[in-house]
Amino acid sequence: MISRLIHIDHTLDESLQHQIRRALVEGILVGSFALGSKLPSSRLLAKQLEVSRNTVVLVYQALLDEGFIVSRERSGIYVSEEISQGRVQQFDSSLAIQPKTTNNAHRFKGALATTNATASPANWRQFTYPFIDGKFDSSLYPVSQWREATNRANATSEIYQWSALHGEDDPMLLEQIRTKILPRRGIQASSDEILITVGTQQALFLTSQLFVDKSVTVAIEEPGYPEMRELLQQHGAQLVHQPVDDKGLVVDDRLNGCDIIYTTPSHQTPTSVTMSMTRRDELLQKAHDQDMLIIEDDFEFESNFLGQPHPALRSLDNDNRVIYISCLSKVLASGVQIAFIVAEPEVIAELKKLRKMMVRNPPLNNQRAVAYFLSLGFYDAYMMQLHKTFFDRWLTLREALNTYLPNCIDTGPIQGGTAYWITGPEQLDGEYLREKAAELGILIEPVKRYFASDNYPENCFRMGVTSIPQDKIRAGVSKLAELIRQLTDEFEEKLTNAKGRLLTEEALKQVLPGARLQCQMVYGVPCIIELLGDGTMLGRTGGKDKETDRGRWWIENGMYYRQWDLWGYGETKGFYVIMDDDQMKWFDRHYCFVRQLELKGY
Repeated sequence: MISRLIHIDHTLDESLQHQIRRALVEGILVGSFALGSKLPSSRLLAKQLEVSRNTVVLVYQALLDEGFIVSRERSGIYVSEEISQGRVQQFDSSLAIQPKTTNNAHRFKGALATTNATASPANWRQFTYPFIDGKFDSSLYPVSQWREATNRANATSEIYQWSALHGEDDPMLLEQIRTKILPRRGIQASSDEILITVGTQQALFLTSQLFVDKSVTVAIEEPGYPEMRELLQQHGAQLVHQPVDDKGLVVDDRLNGCDIIYTTPSHQTPTSVTMSMTRRDELLQKAHDQDMLIIEDDFEFESNFLGQPHPALRSLDNDNRVIYISCLSKVLASGVQIAFIVAEPEVIAELKKLRKMMVRNPPLNNQRAVAYFLSLGFYDAYMMQLHKTFFDRWLTLREALNTYLPNCIDTGPIQGGTAYWITGPEQLDGEYLREKAAELGILIEPVKRYFASDNYPENCFRMGVTSIPQDKIRAGVSKLAELIRQLTDEFEEKLTNAKGRLLTEEALKQVLPGARLQCQMVYGVPCIIELLGDGTMLGRTGGKDKETDRGRWWIENGMYYRQWDLWGYGETKGFYVIMDDDQMKWFDRHYCFVRQLELKGY
């Protein structure tokens, strides 16, 4: 009975009509419904499947139009015998397939020696706390807006327009990128200075193909983007692994003699450091003095949270030394895969020739859909929403790290991005931490793959915010903090063996009123805490995004207690206090070290 071969799932978003049609087509193509065999009438099949007869009629009508089935007058519906024309004759599946013994690996000429490390496992969605950058939960995708843009792009009149383009990019999309996206980065460009690519990776491949061979020396960031490093190695380039500091790529004499510099200045991969304006000027001057080309990978320009984003290197370039590469939001990238290159017209013309050898142009229907997505204002509205979402997650992660790991880690003074590069205790084994965290449902990213050599800081790891809902961040960090304490417990001071003297309740009453304490937040800015004599507590941080809070403090059972209005989630915490010269050390009720502060006066 045919109904046994058609399974209806009422929980799916897919309509019943689509489910029945898909099952019939698959059955015809694989031979479950033999060629020339008779199918049940629409009335009978509807009864067997317990669906409306109209649903089956619509399915049969579509399959008749497409040639999968035929209707014979006063006989019924049959599987078309012509559907097999042009297909290879099916072989007898009962015959065993002989294994192939030839291995062609020895013939490979362009194989990549890729790293085995990956950012995350394929089943990352199954983990409760996926702190993985570059992966996105489906709730972020602008489904209705993208559907509207796609529908417009596939109107009959639009298809006539974009299908007539041969080897050229959609002029509507070029105009939208030129007028809507590039000005945000301070870049002015004409349409002949822009090339559309199938994602950022193709843009990097084409640029490397044009400018890099065995005679070329390329400076790349260390740590840096591993796929670009492997791409340059595949082209035979000589590499200079240039270090990165808190201002971005270091500009010094080690760059002398390089032909090309590859950099990610907006939010450096993987540290998220933003290149300072001074450093940008130094880099452009170095490129001018040494006659170098700069490849600027501006993959994450849209996520600068503190202050205004710095202009792109391309916008500051006065002598065409910068090849600018960027893309639409990474959230859209997985489905749309649209990126672009900005360079002088002569470079774009050569890149277009190379692109033609791979793919004549990125799918034009996608290009037109993206053009409408931009022109209708969907992209601007979407980016504002996405910016707020990631900013909230970014701040939530920063606050959680500062609350649960205050004296244990350092994230550095970054201005944005969607990931934190975290330096843990010196004794921490980051790779072992990653393995044990995964057992608890926590995914963090290893850092080894970002380094060219095996000489990398083993106590570092990354945590991103693109894949984890905001309401899970705090709990995930709390669990991770407990794990880090367990792994480093033997190396930490305890109340019982700490250097200094334990303050009694009387001593606390002498020392704390009027005290001014200073510590450093995990993100690198100072924090001042004032303990007023009336039990009021005032706090303020330094940095560009200065924060203030107030709360109350008191002494009870030989411990110092405090409760902020906002900071530390407003929780009440108590600490034993040890003084070591002018350093004040806090220990929790389990006698474990929590934080060290400097006593400025009382």
